[in-house]
Amino acid sequence: MKLFVINSSIGRKLIMSISGLFLFLFLTLHCFLNMFLLGGPSAYTAVNDIMELPIVTVMVPILAAGFVIHILYALWLSWQNYRARGEVRYASGKKSETTSWAARNMLILGVIVLLFILLHLTQFWAKMQLQAFLGGANQVHADESYALVATLFRQPIFSILYIIWYWVLWFHLTHGFWSSFQTLGIDNKKWQPRLQVIGIIYATILTLCFTSINLYFLFGFGA
Repeated sequence: MKLFVINSSIGRKLIMSISGLFLFLFLTLHCFLNMFLLGGPSAYTAVNDIMELPIVTVMVPILAAGFVIHILYALWLSWQNYRARGEVRYASGKKSETTSWAARNMLILGVIVLLFILLHLTQFWAKMQLQAFLGGANQVHADESYALVATLFRQPIFSILYIIWYWVLWFHLTHGFWSSFQTLGIDNKKWQPRLQVIGIIYATILTLCFTSINLYFLFGFGA
């Protein structure tokens, strides 16, 4: 099984598709919780209650682990493809002219997404979730978390960079959604077009929700 996953093109695609689905779920949960920001500091306090639910406590690290695996495995595959120099590759070799722009540039899109994830981790996660995990006097309360988000997203350059990131992520998700299901065997002529449409709708709703949060603070709303 190990050799199949590492050496087989199908095995590699399987890991990417399953870990990619973890990414979708992680972003959906993250978006749902962030939408509480639009309700002000009092509404955002509900996030702490939700995060303390047993199912969420279990889900978050699992989904985050799948997210990390997706990124690291994609980088490893890209390195293997680079070393192969024309041999059989994970991405099925030379891409057809009919392949979508997102499919042809998944690595570039992935690197951009990764860079902004690192920015997000240093500006938010390290100051909020990490402090809560470590405990002690450095824990950040809900009102302080809200103030941190509001302060950063009111900075035009910072907020605009985030919005650009969301729409780069949109390209990545629109291809990755239906591609993941295709790898898992749902690739017939009936379902593939449907999954492509569902992927576009899903990614668009997710991206618009994230974007609305930035615009909310950028235009001076919120406490």
